[in-house]
Amino acid sequence: MHIRKGDMVQVVSGDDSGTRGTVMSVDRKNGKVVIEGVNKVYKHVKRGHPKSPSGGRLHKELAIDASNVMLICPKTNKPTRVGIKINTDGSKELIAKRSGVAIRQVMQTKKS
Repeated sequence: MHIRKGDMVQVVSGDDSGTRGTVMSVDRKNGKVVIEGVNKVYKHVKRGHPKSPSGGRLHKELAIDASNVMLICPKTNKPTRVGIKINTDGSKELIAKRSGVAIRQVMQTKKS
C-alpha cells in the first residue's frame, strides 16, 4: 500500500468526496485507512466512561477503503496517482504521476 500514517490525502469517492485530511492510521491487512475529519460518526457512551464521565455522544472517525483516497501532489496541490522510481544508486522513491515530483523515499527491506 502506498499510503502511510501522516500522509495528506483527498477522498475521491463516497459521502465525503472532495474532503482532504491527514491519515491517522493504516490497516494494511484489510486495506483500510482512518483519515482525520472524514467518515465521522457518533458513538453513544454510558455515564462513567473514561473518555466521557457524564456520558453522551462522542465523535469518532471510522475507516474507509484505501482505494477511495489519493495522495496529494506536493507541487500542484491536487490528487495524483503514484509510481515508484528506481534511482541509479538503487534507492526507490514514491513519485507523483501528475508532476513527477518525489513524494518520499520508499523503505528498502534487506534480503539475506
